[in-house]
Amino acid sequence: MKWLIVALIVLAVLYVLSLRGRVGHPGLAKLMGWKYAHRGLHGEEIPENSLAAFQAAVDNGYGAEFDVHLLSDGGLGIMHDSNLERMTGVKGKIEDLTVEQLTQYHLHGTQQVIPTFQQVLEVFDGKAPLIIELKTDNNAAKLCQTVCDVLDHYNGVYCLESFDPRCVIWLKKHRPDLIRGQLSYNYMKDPKSPLPGILKFFLRFNLENFLATPDFIAYEYGDRKTLSNRLCRKLWKIPGVSWTLKSKADYDTAVEEGWLPIFEGFRP
Repeated sequence: MKWLIVALIVLAVLYVLSLRGRVGHPGLAKLMGWKYAHRGLHGEEIPENSLAAFQAAVDNGYGAEFDVHLLSDGGLGIMHDSNLERMTGVKGKIEDLTVEQLTQYHLHGTQQVIPTFQQVLEVFDGKAPLIIELKTDNNAAKLCQTVCDVLDHYNGVYCLESFDPRCVIWLKKHRPDLIRGQLSYNYMKDPKSPLPGILKFFLRFNLENFLATPDFIAYEYGDRKTLSNRLCRKLWKIPGVSWTLKSKADYDTAVEEGWLPIFEGFRP
């Protein structure tokens, strides 16, 4: 029994230590106090992740969250899904397109087309902070490098995040000056996730933090009340980002709890 108690104590200590992140990045203060429009400020007539949605966010005084993919020619395109069909009605993957081909794909039947990363940065031009999500397709290192090379010439406020811990680890190693965040949610309830069960468990409970030491944790609002999240925020003082807030009530709760808010479908 004594050895069992010792073993449990050791496991508990290792668990707590595995959750640690990096605290005190000076750039975090510039991200605080803003409201972030999920995929831009979009609606019935303005498609998500379109230049019109990003311009609307700027015009209304919001920051924005959006998704970046690496294209076949080394360029960068903005879309949430890898699959083109939901937004364009055309089958295929955005990673197989070139920069030039992006203009051929209209978003939800509008005149808006898939924008490039550079075009989105030009819309914001430092006027509001950005939460930039890195969407991998077995290309984490190349995607990270390409995005960072572009951002080297951008003077606005931003942070980088990804569901793929390989991206966050890459940023830690190669661009430690940048603000990096780990995205997560309850992987265990997602039957569509191709990840093995043990990896789902690790990612849901932030057990990979010790490898990437993120500056913040971006967690799905409905799944946020895990012991790991509480320890990350209360013990290790890691800031949290809450996504995606789709009602004023959820928004108010998230802000009251101290989460940085990413909203959609209404204007807070």
